[in-house]
Amino acid sequence: MGEKSRSSKGWCGWFLVLVILALVVGAVVITIKKKTSHSDKAPPVPGPPGAIVKKYSDALKIAMQFFDVQKSGKLVDNPISWRGDSALKDGSEATLDLSKGMYDAGDHMKFGFPMAFTATVLSWSILEYGDQMETVNQLEPAKDSLKWITDYLINAHQSDNVLYIQVGDAKADHSCWERPEVMAEKRPLTQINTSARGTEVAAETAAAMASASLVFKKVDAAYSTKLLKHARQLFTFADTYRGSYSVSIPEVQTYYNSTGFGDELLWAASWLYHATGDKSYLQYVAHENGNAFAQFGSPTWFSWDNKLAGTQVLLSRLSFFGTKDIADSEKNGLQKYTKTAVAVMCNLLPHSPTATSSRTDSGLIWVSEWNSLQHPVASAFLVTLFSNYMLTSQTAKLSCNGKSFSAADLQDFAKSQADYVLGDNPLKMSFLVGYGDKYPQFVHHRGASIPIDAKTNCTEGFQWLDSTQPNPNVAVGGLVGGPFQNETYLDSRNNSMQGEPTTYNNAVLVGLLSGLVTTSSVVQSFT
Repeated sequence: MGEKSRSSKGWCGWFLVLVILALVVGAVVITIKKKTSHSDKAPPVPGPPGAIVKKYSDALKIAMQFFDVQKSGKLVDNPISWRGDSALKDGSEATLDLSKGMYDAGDHMKFGFPMAFTATVLSWSILEYGDQMETVNQLEPAKDSLKWITDYLINAHQSDNVLYIQVGDAKADHSCWERPEVMAEKRPLTQINTSARGTEVAAETAAAMASASLVFKKVDAAYSTKLLKHARQLFTFADTYRGSYSVSIPEVQTYYNSTGFGDELLWAASWLYHATGDKSYLQYVAHENGNAFAQFGSPTWFSWDNKLAGTQVLLSRLSFFGTKDIADSEKNGLQKYTKTAVAVMCNLLPHSPTATSSRTDSGLIWVSEWNSLQHPVASAFLVTLFSNYMLTSQTAKLSCNGKSFSAADLQDFAKSQADYVLGDNPLKMSFLVGYGDKYPQFVHHRGASIPIDAKTNCTEGFQWLDSTQPNPNVAVGGLVGGPFQNETYLDSRNNSMQGEPTTYNNAVLVGLLSGLVTTSSVVQSFT
């Protein structure tokens, strides 16, 4: 009797254990299924701009100021206390007003190629993230800086097939160290035309004007129309009279040498299609010219010299947001651009099977010792855009050789590059001048290095280049060149390789920060 009772109790106990175990296993399976199901489902589309991320907001407000530091001409409502009017007679030898525009870096040259790229990227940033800029009161400053450049570009386009692409003699300019306000040297002009061809500069300027026409379309229709007219003319000029400005004008090779013009033609045509809806521009990129120039399937680095990755991401918008009015032959071409844009993303994501090894030990994309921050910041800008296209279109993931990544994964990478720039690096130093407690003090910048009341001419100013004292003026908002691959940085005014800020660096930085400053969906159409 007693033994049977013990056996019965043991059986009941094991039964209870099995029941409980089954419930636990069932719960785990259900949880895994839920998680798996959730991972395959896209997160909700972000609504209006959400909570502001203070570090990115502060950095954006600072970065935007560098455009004011770089402005040439008669300054209006000038917020930079140590800057004044300069280069007021630029263009006079051709009876043109080329006084506006921006100095490209720490010197006083106006190089049209990188300046136009600055305008295109600034336009793109405004078109995608204008609502986020407005949330932190940076939309109007961005439009003002953009118009300062496009006003100059309009005046530089004297006739259909003539474009002035440079003001100043680079060799003479670099033989001086002086404030722009006291420049007395001659400022010769350089142009491209049907004989001295410059397809890449003409096409980049067309892209700048086409994209800017979209920015001003609703606020100044007449100005927008004028920009679009110039954009069309310049694209026709660029495409009809093909030739590299590096060949036509060999002296440009020292500073902004072009490695080819095919990328600019595709970039310009893509912007013209967005600005006009004219299918001929879409056909231009989708067929013969795309096959000739787009390097489908091969990721490239986005920069002032190479626009392919930017073009691929820009055209991927069409695939993300609908191609119902586009012919099948063009759709096939667009798919090639989108697939290559995915390849660009997979190249950048650190845990992707096809991730590039071009990085520092801390994870910063690193391609070139000269101006090393250009590539990681430009890459992070494109990744931010692509992640927002995924979110807005409810695309749950992208695949990199069978491994899936979400929009959040892309944003994590973009934030890692931005955070590195802002001080999350082995040096614990911000590379954005004016941001944080520690940033470069000996920036390679003429105006910033010379006291405002100093009386110097072209050569006397070199005492300030060689001074051991920090810059008396802060080139606020300038993104310096950046670290070496071993993550060292020499804060020396003579170290232009690492310590010179540029307007085109700031353009991609403004775009990146505008995309990170708060959460929001992007518009599905620019028009």
